[in-house]
Amino acid sequence: MPKIVHVKGTGTIGEPLIGLLADNREAFGIDEVTFHKRTPLVTERGKVNDLVRRGAVLVADEDRWTTFEELGHAPKYETREAIERATVVIDCTPAGNENKAEFYEEAAGPVGFMAQGSEFGFGKMYARGINDAALVRGEDRFLHIVSCNTHNIAVLLKTLAFDDDGTCHLEDGRFICIRRANDISQDSGFVPSPTVERHKEERFGTHHARDAHHLFGTLGYDLTLFSSALKLNSQYMHAIHFSITLDHDITVDEVKERLVANPRVAISYKRSANQIFSFGRDHGYYGRILSQTVVAVETLAVRDGNQVVGFCFTPQDGNPLLSTIAAMLWYLDPDTMEDRLDILRPYLFQEI
Repeated sequence: MPKIVHVKGTGTIGEPLIGLLADNREAFGIDEVTFHKRTPLVTERGKVNDLVRRGAVLVADEDRWTTFEELGHAPKYETREAIERATVVIDCTPAGNENKAEFYEEAAGPVGFMAQGSEFGFGKMYARGINDAALVRGEDRFLHIVSCNTHNIAVLLKTLAFDDDGTCHLEDGRFICIRRANDISQDSGFVPSPTVERHKEERFGTHHARDAHHLFGTLGYDLTLFSSALKLNSQYMHAIHFSITLDHDITVDEVKERLVANPRVAISYKRSANQIFSFGRDHGYYGRILSQTVVAVETLAVRDGNQVVGFCFTPQDGNPLLSTIAAMLWYLDPDTMEDRLDILRPYLFQEI
């Protein structure tokens, strides 16, 4: 049977994902990449044309087919048809749970479905390198790829609070997510000044700690985590201030050694988001850093012997992109997943 990957949505996650899949079809062992775009827009005609030029196939709702054709596009499949014929479906919309109820649960063709960060409850949470051992073939048909900041929190915890054998040394983890206002591709949602967010979760504060807790919960851990969040009037990068308290003493040098040893962690002596962002633009995959975090090493400190504090930057859609590709390859063929990921390893930077 042909291996077909269908992506729903062409936004800040969907657009680069479709291009990445189309450009690397052979390396990933994919026969066809299809993508669904909901709204036909003349302002996005160039985007759709370029994705098609790179080998992706346009999918449209039946009632909007004619409008796409009027823009010069040539949809090939209708929505339900594209889902049913796909091997893996990746939902990159803010309506993953709605689409699951309307389309995915009754679809017999795909072996797996994925939704992105905001879609809590879609399926088992997943982040590359964090809970791969929790995935079960034939059981986990629905996966929830956690958000970019949750990836960042998770890799910090895995690196600093866990031993290689899985022993956890975390007593408490607290995180302040200092978020950019919106993506550089977006005009809406910008804030004129720093804006703080409510603590909606009594135990966890914001969804970032909640999601990290559930992510590690797939491995049987019950971590004590709390997060806060605010938005800054910037479009560059998210940053996180972290405070991770361990059950043993540790030195700053030992913290650095642990961070350097993790291939999914990038360290940097830069301390501004624009410099990290600029590095990604010049050296990343179409501008994207696929590492899960960029730690500003000069901000690292240890308080009272066992409380590790510091700042790090979040590579936005880069870290969920890598997890999405890894999960897709796991669905297609878990035995070849690691080898097929080799093409992306140059964009997991050790130092920025």
